[in-house]
Amino acid sequence: MSTGLASELDRLAGVPGLLVALDFDGVLAPLVDDPSSSRPLPASAEAVRTLAGLAGTTVVMVSGRGREDLASVSGFGAPVRLVGSHGSEFDPALAASLGRGEFLSPDQRDRRAALIEDLQPLVDDVAGARLEIKPAGAAVHVRGVDPAAGTALLDRVRTGAATRDGVDATEGKDVVDLAVLRTTKGSAVHALRAHLRVDAVLFAGDDVTDESVFTRLSGRDVGIKVGDGDTAATHRVAGPEEIADALTHLARARTR
Repeated sequence: MSTGLASELDRLAGVPGLLVALDFDGVLAPLVDDPSSSRPLPASAEAVRTLAGLAGTTVVMVSGRGREDLASVSGFGAPVRLVGSHGSEFDPALAASLGRGEFLSPDQRDRRAALIEDLQPLVDDVAGARLEIKPAGAAVHVRGVDPAAGTALLDRVRTGAATRDGVDATEGKDVVDLAVLRTTKGSAVHALRAHLRVDAVLFAGDDVTDESVFTRLSGRDVGIKVGDGDTAATHRVAGPEEIADALTHLARARTR
């Protein structure tokens, strides 16, 4: 961890109200071919739980996964809060406090069913490809698939199911995520910031979908990009091990 990031974390440790928002895959957990086997690094999990137990500190996982899937692989429960489906699926307590009603309308539920029906045969035709069913839609994963076959499959999704009326497509690493409602991680974190009235936000993410958060950070906020790629984040680390170090540093400093 750089001295600049350590200094920023020490500063964050002293703010009265802090929101720690974290992507999961590639940030707390190393990327794996089988998403169901993903688990947070022990040091990250310990730091997350420590931070979530501190006064004036709210810790939220903000993931592209469905919320129930996120709970299963992360192992986190209250007081850690979970926001899934790229910011559209809040846990019930958060949804109620934010004034969010029924998750999907009847029309959206019909669109979701038709979307899944379109995608399943495409995915079944490509060895190793996986269709992740989500509360707001579905995601086509090609991590570990033959590169040419994976690219061709994602191209078919982009020119087919992704063009349906009422479907919003989000590109990620070896995945296209399709949802029947539009939201971003950035809008979710912004809503949480306003609701919680925090003094600063720490956000860490590794994917292109996380840029919607980084671009909305300002003032005393700190953004940490994990891995390579263009980013609006103010800091960068190489991988989940360095995020574990950063969160442990913040937890110790804020405990003091």
